[in-house]
Amino acid sequence: MRKIIVTMFMTMDGVLQAPGGADEDTSNGFGWGGWSFPYGDDMTDQKMAKIMSEPYDLLLGRRTYEIFAAYWPYHQDNPIGEMFNRIQKYVVATTPVDLSWAHSTLISEDVTEALKKLKNEDGPSLLVHGSSRLVQTLLAERLIDELHMWIHPITLGKGKQLFQEGTHPQQWKLVETVIAATGMIIASYVPDGEVQVAPIPDDDISEAEIARREKHAKE
Repeated sequence: MRKIIVTMFMTMDGVLQAPGGADEDTSNGFGWGGWSFPYGDDMTDQKMAKIMSEPYDLLLGRRTYEIFAAYWPYHQDNPIGEMFNRIQKYVVATTPVDLSWAHSTLISEDVTEALKKLKNEDGPSLLVHGSSRLVQTLLAERLIDELHMWIHPITLGKGKQLFQEGTHPQQWKLVETVIAATGMIIASYVPDGEVQVAPIPDDDISEAEIARREKHAKE
């Protein structure tokens, strides 16, 4: 069985739109493309190298796939480019997409079942970069094995967000934290079962709290 490993660049207020460049995704008037670049350092480079150190294929949404396909085939002298060009790319898209990038496979029908089948196959891990809509599906179906959230020390107030379409309740376990000198925090999580709740013991509930609950129930 393959692991699905998600790496997500985001702001403090959850925006993940266009971290890589000014023209990456300007939909809905987004004007801060390229916001992630000032915040990397040697420590974050080491973290990315660690994530990408084991054998992997790529699992991408259409928009991210098209961004990668327009860049990496022309940078084969870069170690990342050499790897991306050589490995298998799976692209999830329900609209037409050019698959001329070598070793690309389209997933377009029965997407959820196709993703589950792909995950259950033997093979290397599946790395997901960006691909916000795909990540929404992976979260909803609980298919993510590792979630690396690269939280940048900025707020933008608008833009596509990681959890904007809702996510099924799930508990996550923090397994590693990296803090860059630039203020970026990389928090790495793995699934940790169902959400746990701890209500206030009945013998600790005051009369004021009982009154508040009764008032709230009538609203």
